[in-house]
Amino acid sequence: MLEIGGIGGLIILVLDIWAIISVIGSRAGTGAKVLWCLLIILLPVIGFLIWLIAGPRAEPRTR
Repeated sequence: MLEIGGIGGLIILVLDIWAIISVIGSRAGTGAKVLWCLLIILLPVIGFLIWLIAGPRAEPRTR
C-alpha cells in the first residue's frame, strides 16, 4: 500500500477538510452531502479528486 506521511499527509488533510466544508455549505440534499463526505473521508485522495471534478460547491457569500 502507498503510505502518505509528513507534509504530503498534512496537505491532503487540509484539502479534504476544505472539500468537506464546501460540501456542507452547498445546496445539495442531505443524502448527497452525507455520501460526498463519506467518499472524501474513506478515500481521501481519490475522493477529493472526484469531488474536485464533479462535487457540489459551497454557495458564494453575499454581502
